[in-house]
Amino acid sequence: MKITQREAARQLMSFDVILLGAVICLASLGLIMVLSASGIMAEKVYGDKYALFWKQVLFMVAGGVVLTVAARSNIEFFYRHTYLWILLAAGLLLLTVFSPLATTAGGASRWLRIGPFSIQPLEAAKIALVFYLSYFFANKQDLVKTFSVGFLPPIMVTGSLCFLLLLQPDFGGAVFLAGLLFLMCLVGGTRIIFLGSAIVLALVSAALLVVNSPYRFRRVFSFLDPFQDAQNTGYQLVQSLYGLGSGGWFGQGLGEGKQKLFFLPEAHNDFIMSVLGEELGFVGVSLIIILLGVVLWRTLAISIRQATMHDRITAFGMGAIVIVGGILNMGVVLGAIPPKGVPMPFLSYGGSHLLSGFFCTGVLLNLSRKVKA
Repeated sequence: MKITQREAARQLMSFDVILLGAVICLASLGLIMVLSASGIMAEKVYGDKYALFWKQVLFMVAGGVVLTVAARSNIEFFYRHTYLWILLAAGLLLLTVFSPLATTAGGASRWLRIGPFSIQPLEAAKIALVFYLSYFFANKQDLVKTFSVGFLPPIMVTGSLCFLLLLQPDFGGAVFLAGLLFLMCLVGGTRIIFLGSAIVLALVSAALLVVNSPYRFRRVFSFLDPFQDAQNTGYQLVQSLYGLGSGGWFGQGLGEGKQKLFFLPEAHNDFIMSVLGEELGFVGVSLIIILLGVVLWRTLAISIRQATMHDRITAFGMGAIVIVGGILNMGVVLGAIPPKGVPMPFLSYGGSHLLSGFFCTGVLLNLSRKVKA
């Protein structure tokens, strides 16, 4: 159906208000929950119970700037430098392994300290991978059904990034990138037989990594029955389940949660949904799930509206970064999947994943202004 020049101009200047509203709601709830969950920890570490909250406010302001820039920039700028983004992401991951800038926590070097700031290169790798895969599948549609040209290159690029993550080590991050690859291959047109073979290979490789690492073995299998070793390997999940279970329908009340009082590790970070469930109950958790559902809905709607394959796959990939992160975080908090360090998008404390989420949203808003001719 043809549209008038005026209508096309109006649509070009507009953006997806529903998506923006859902993300603002998520980020606002996140700010409230960080204030509630981080106070006791911040007072112990910094002597100021609002220290982490004010840092999160700064991250939010920076995220708003990133969102605005991504939404208003020419999308072709990001497309033209696809290989540069991949090289930069790989370089940052290398720095976490072979650089004095790397900071080690919990036996893993996943962060780079640059002055007063810390960045997690994994977040840059997610975005760079989406730009690369969308570029690849958009330009190789005539060869996407072949193995050597249509399937092997994205496997090699993603595998290289995953290998660098495993050197940190960050098994969960490698799983995240592998999940993005699978989803992007699915919408990009890769043959099912290739995807099936890749899944089998990935599962075998993951099993070998788990079996050959006592730490991973204990962590992976502790979630099957965390109460069997509730004071050691199952401790974090047990405390998470206590928090969720005590919330009931409407929760204990904002700020009234007990698990954040040094019972639940990472209460303001990866396990913030447990604090939210304890304080806001089933209703609060359902609200977060609904808002993520809105993000998924608008991602698919924006993707379908695009006139080019490149824009279509890019929109899908940017939304997938947010949605996959939310699903994995909820799975860990509920004990449905083995524990791994995956923050809840827009809710958990931290700058890297927050800026990444706002950037993905900005790209989606950018693409939502484009229309099919």
